[in-house]
Amino acid sequence: MKSLAPQLVVDQHRPTFTWVDGVVLLVLFGLLWSAMHFGRGMLVAFDPAGVPDLDFSTSQIPYYAGRTLLRMWIAFAFSLFFAISLGYLAAKSLSARAVILPALDVLQSVPVLGFLSATVVGFMALFPGSLLGVECAAIFAIFTGQVWNMAFGFYHSMVTIPTDMQEAASTYGLSRWQRFRTVELPASAHSLIWNSMMSFGGGWFFVAQSEAISVMNKDIKLPGLGSYMAMAIEKGDNHAALLAVIAMLMLILVSDQLVWRPLLAWADKFKMELTESGLSPTSWVYKLLRGTYVFTWLALRVWQPMLDALDQALWRLKPRIGRAQRPTAQWPLRLAGIALACWLGYEAILGVLAAISSLHGALTVASFGHIVWLGFLTLLRVLAMTVLATLIWTPIGVWIGFHPKVARFAQPLAQIGASFPVNMTFPLIVGLFVATQTSMNWGSIFLIAMGTQWYILFNVIAGAMAIPNDLKEVARIYGLRNWQLWRTLILPAIFPFWVTGACTAAGGAWNASIVAELATWGDTTLKADGLGAYIAEVTKSGNTPLIIASIGVMSLFVVLMNKLIWRRLYAYAERRFRLD
Repeated sequence: MKSLAPQLVVDQHRPTFTWVDGVVLLVLFGLLWSAMHFGRGMLVAFDPAGVPDLDFSTSQIPYYAGRTLLRMWIAFAFSLFFAISLGYLAAKSLSARAVILPALDVLQSVPVLGFLSATVVGFMALFPGSLLGVECAAIFAIFTGQVWNMAFGFYHSMVTIPTDMQEAASTYGLSRWQRFRTVELPASAHSLIWNSMMSFGGGWFFVAQSEAISVMNKDIKLPGLGSYMAMAIEKGDNHAALLAVIAMLMLILVSDQLVWRPLLAWADKFKMELTESGLSPTSWVYKLLRGTYVFTWLALRVWQPMLDALDQALWRLKPRIGRAQRPTAQWPLRLAGIALACWLGYEAILGVLAAISSLHGALTVASFGHIVWLGFLTLLRVLAMTVLATLIWTPIGVWIGFHPKVARFAQPLAQIGASFPVNMTFPLIVGLFVATQTSMNWGSIFLIAMGTQWYILFNVIAGAMAIPNDLKEVARIYGLRNWQLWRTLILPAIFPFWVTGACTAAGGAWNASIVAELATWGDTTLKADGLGAYIAEVTKSGNTPLIIASIGVMSLFVVLMNKLIWRRLYAYAERRFRLD
């Protein structure tokens, strides 16, 4: 007699190779070929004495778009590694945090023009006779526009991981690598992905300054959309500028569909919640790739064995590492750390002495006081932008984060807004300001906000989407609405994310002020009284002492602002708003 009791049946279905796998392989090989094709142009011979003119024909736009996109992704790869490494060190070591966070505060405010003036010559000397030196300088400039937001976001996600998750990892005896792979990195996934999207947009924002370089009294324009836009601005060619903008928008939308939307759908499984949300981020690319035989085979046969082998190797090394960490065996590491710190301090002192010697006799007390006053004016614009962007975009970001269907449409629009180079708006902005007789001192606040307000929006969206669904259900059961819901759940949940967004928006605003306080289109130029316009002018004239002084004053303002405001808010968020 057969039993009628229900039995558990194991699904024996195994994925097989289908036409979808064939399409995926073709796309992968196509991407590899494209990277090699566009990368080949980076290795051509280059003579600084005879810089060739850039081909301004519209038929070159697809090729320029490919070159720019390759630079963007190379810079993003370095930014991702840099952000995770420094964010991890700052979160795990108090001594490293004391050095890393102030350094990030200063570096995120140093203008892209300041980086270029110091790095182009060095990279060209590193790769003599090759365009690779200039390419590396452009990639480094894009890197400086991407990395800071990602580093701050990952660090703050690390320090706000719930204590019970850390205790569980300690209870199970996870190694540092296992804890990072299974607890810390998944818990930081939402913030890291949203900040990566914002940082990628930040790279687009400064792509014109990165590819059109002025050094050694030479104007070097690399083949790319940024340099094409710069030429369109110089010529006042609206048609060429429009075509370049359309090409950039197409790249942004393709990147959203093929990269960012699938990553958001994948990261939804890392939300810390007890009940599953009814509406989750979706992606047709993610659904397509999940069932492919190629990625399933790579995960089972390549990725997982590599992780297992690494775990076993680290587990075998754990006793040796434990012995090496005894006080008697730590002196070589401490000695190496002291030697490295001494070398870095020595190089920093040499740099300061060189800057002082270049300023001696070239900078008067009156001119320095004028630079400080201009910095104060730019500070007021930065504060105004931060407050206005917070009031406008916080409720909008929460609304988008609470409605995944809305996020599907709002996400690419926000990326377009974040990525759109502000100098491409100059035909409209300059004409509007002239027609309405608007002072650039006020209008520059709007231009600064166009490039930096998105940091707040993206981080607020990430914070709203990371709120566990069970907390939302509890708030619904208790009938929390309107201000009670905001005060009890929403504001505490998004506050750590807002701090990251506001801090990076303020830092980026100092950088964006160089573009926003001096608007030029054709023969029309509008200038605001501020440190950004001053840096743009002295950089163009090549006045090294004034460049050093103005960047030093900007860095001083940023350090004081971060020390007095943002560091205290970070500590408050870490202390009060953790999901424990």
